[in-house]
Amino acid sequence: MTDLIRDRHGSRPVDLAYAAAESAAHSAGIDIRPLDSVVDLEAVRRLYERIWRTGENNPPVTADLLRAMAKAGSYVSGAFDGDELVGACFGFFSPPAREALHSHIAGVLARVQGRSIGFALKLHQRAWAMARGVGEVCWTYDPLIRRNAYFNITKLAADPDEYLSNFYGPMDDDINRSDDTDRVLVRWRLESPAAAAACAGRPRPADAAAARAAKAAVALDVSPAGGPVAGRAGTSTVLVGVPGDVETIREHDPGLAAQWRTALRDVLGDLLAEGARVRGFDRAGWYIVDRRESQ
Repeated sequence: MTDLIRDRHGSRPVDLAYAAAESAAHSAGIDIRPLDSVVDLEAVRRLYERIWRTGENNPPVTADLLRAMAKAGSYVSGAFDGDELVGACFGFFSPPAREALHSHIAGVLARVQGRSIGFALKLHQRAWAMARGVGEVCWTYDPLIRRNAYFNITKLAADPDEYLSNFYGPMDDDINRSDDTDRVLVRWRLESPAAAAACAGRPRPADAAAARAAKAAVALDVSPAGGPVAGRAGTSTVLVGVPGDVETIREHDPGLAAQWRTALRDVLGDLLAEGARVRGFDRAGWYIVDRRESQ
């Protein structure tokens, strides 16, 4: 059972959030609990080093910083398979008027992926945040990575809000390699009907084939050779494709990875800057984007 502080006022949305979080943790076969001890936080540092393959000299976060964040009341949690830490997530609060939490890093060991541990961690974070009066959690993700786009937009029903070019600058790890660190900022509105449905196991619908049949234009496609092919974006709904495995492309063909980064920045970045809304992400690799009527 997850270690959550129960809401004593019996707020129905919070109670449902707790129930969904506990169900997700049970289905994943894990226990999730807040972390604040130096021993546990050092284990988080080592876990992130393994996931991002950074090495001890360049950890994504340090135990002392996590310790300070936990003491200040920010969110730091770990997912345990028995006694083993297999996933962790932490975030910090936005300015008070925003009533929002910024979720900075969440990661799960590769060998336990497929058990929905990341999903359980996010649902734990959602319930924790709602119990503290937080209405929104934000975070960034690499928009070229299909599984992350699907997880954030479809499985959690978070909404892409802004395209951030080379947001973190150079990152010395085996995941980002030499690629620019473009990110999309998503906003997860915790009590929205879409988020509540997703957390109850009903993901946000996304059907690129149906959108294409309804005359959606293809603004970015994948060529037979695996490269980006720019199309047109003149219709009210457009499809924006991403490659099947950009991480492998980065490893074996950095030049092609850079082409994809530039192409997606030009297409998806411009659409979001114009005020377009990402309606969903099809698991086959398509952003489904609705442009504003005035465009």
